[in-house]
Parts: sequence; structure tokens; C-alpha cells
Amino acid sequence: MNTKNPETEVFALKAENLSKIVTSPEGMLTILDQVSLQVSFGERIAIVGASGAGKSTLLGLLAGLDLPSSGKVWLGANELTSLDEDGRAALRANEVGFVFQSFHLIPSLTALENVMLPLELANHENPSVAAMQALSNVGLATRAGHYPQQLSGGEKQRVAIARAYVIRPTVLFADEPTGNLDQNSGDAVIDILFRMNREYGTTLVLVSHDMELAERCDRVIRMHAGKIVIGSQSA
Repeated sequence: MNTKNPETEVFALKAENLSKIVTSPEGMLTILDQVSLQVSFGERIAIVGASGAGKSTLLGLLAGLDLPSSGKVWLGANELTSLDEDGRAALRANEVGFVFQSFHLIPSLTALENVMLPLELANHENPSVAAMQALSNVGLATRAGHYPQQLSGGEKQRVAIARAYVIRPTVLFADEPTGNLDQNSGDAVIDILFRMNREYGTTLVLVSHDMELAERCDRVIRMHAGKIVIGSQSA
């Protein structure tokens, strides 16, 4: 028998009536319109839809990178939308990982130093050892001393995945992680992303145009014109 109270159950992520409205030359533009969503701990969801559907905006709000015009977001038991910018940043540093289409590696740091960075910001006692282990997990231990410009696109994204997982995040957000990669490199990166997701038990929120990739997730959420049109309820 299910004894959970839906009013008190804690989810990895929960959004309630999120809207995002911005000013444009044509007037007020609604990017997100009353979006609600619940994501269970350990669940893998894909957010799909055409360009302009609101996918990346929703991801940014769920991650606390931006604030909605109205509505609320919870990361675990913490209401992100009630925190100031410093509070949201502190929560992200300990609970959230990111993998972006454009890698976002720091050019002046080696692969190892890029992976060490979030550990150093969190005052980890031995960041180099943990970072090297993370690079080993993505098959790049021999490239630890290389700078981003010395790495292929697939290798850069594998460094980004190692950096994202090294803090053992509760939630990992991936925004078009294979968008800048060829088919073979993209397939290899996705295999690593899902393998590490299983090993770490992380909740995965993936934005993608690739339906084949999206269907590897537990649930596909389709967006159109700022609304969720299918899959808004947690399985």
C-alpha cells in the first residue's frame, strides 16, 4: 500500500506553475507558460521539442540559473525560488552538475585542473586524486595534462562529464550534450553519460533534439510553445 502523502513527498526536482515572460520589440513574450513537473530521485528524463519551445529556459529555471516570472522550483527539499543568487549558487555547487553543448572548459587549465575546479571551490581535501579518478572513469587518464585546445571535441565533452560527476551531484543537467560532436563521438559520450548516471545514481535531466537519445531515458517530456504537451507526470 502506498503511504506517501503527495503534499509532503520530496522529489529530486519539482516545478510548480512556472512561467517566464520577457520583453521583446513586439511586446511581452511568454517563453514558458504555467509549467509543472515532478522528477523522482534517480530518474532520467529527456526534454524535447522544436527550437523555441522553451526547453533550455526550463532547464535554466530548474537549475536555479535564472528565476521565473512566476511559479516555484524545489531542488530536493530546498525551494530554489526563495533563495537569493548566492544561496542558489551555493546549493548548485554541492548538488548540481552541468554538461553543455559547447563544453565550457577553461582554456588555460589542463583537463585535470578543469575537473579539479569544482572540488577546489567546495574545499575538497584532496581534489587532484578525486579528479584523476573521474578522468579515469571517462577513459582520459592519459590526457590529464592536456589543455582543451589539445583535445578533440569528444574528449572535451568527456572532460566536461568528469567535471560534472566529480562532486557526486544529486541532479545532472545536460543541454544538447552531443550537439557539437560527430555521430561516433556523440555515441561514445552518451554511453559514458548514461553509464556514470547508473554508477552514481544521479538524477539526469537531458535536453535534446535527438529522439533516439531521448528514448534511452525513463521518460520523455515534449514541449511546444512554452508548455509541456505530454509526459508531465512522474511515472
